[in-house]
Amino acid sequence: MIDLILGGARSGKSKLAENLALSCGRPVVYVATATAEDPEMRSRIAQHQSRRPSAWKTVEESIFLADVLRREATSGRCVLLECITLWLTNLMLMDSGEHLDEQREALLEVLPLLSGRLIIVSNEVGMGIVPMGELSRGFQDEAGLLNQSLAARSDRVILTVAGIPQVLKGKRL
Repeated sequence: MIDLILGGARSGKSKLAENLALSCGRPVVYVATATAEDPEMRSRIAQHQSRRPSAWKTVEESIFLADVLRREATSGRCVLLECITLWLTNLMLMDSGEHLDEQREALLEVLPLLSGRLIIVSNEVGMGIVPMGELSRGFQDEAGLLNQSLAARSDRVILTVAGIPQVLKGKRL
């Protein structure tokens, strides 16, 4: 079972993902893609960490998600992957995006091979104006296309707005 949870910044998507993971009755592996490069991001990461139960295993991986999922998404486990758009940012900035296609394809190819429960969190960034800068427009395009590919491979897709989840595809909450 793959759940894709989409939403804007501070929309409630992380809290929803955490609640789904808590309620599934399986050991949880939290895969974190964020990197703490400034005080504000360190604060955000600390907020997320403080909400996680101590029994959850945390794996930090900013680039090689397919490898981590292959190893961690096993039968009887729940993997909560947060966040696809931070991972995308890491790839786009790492080496001018040279590894982006390779890592995106690896992620999309591994998804149908996984067992257990997977909850993926991603930002929906295409609902506003088209950004002015080339890098920002490229990110918005890449995020939108990746979210479409993930949604096609997911059993359930949920859009979270103002803390209210709306099921777009799959079983109701």
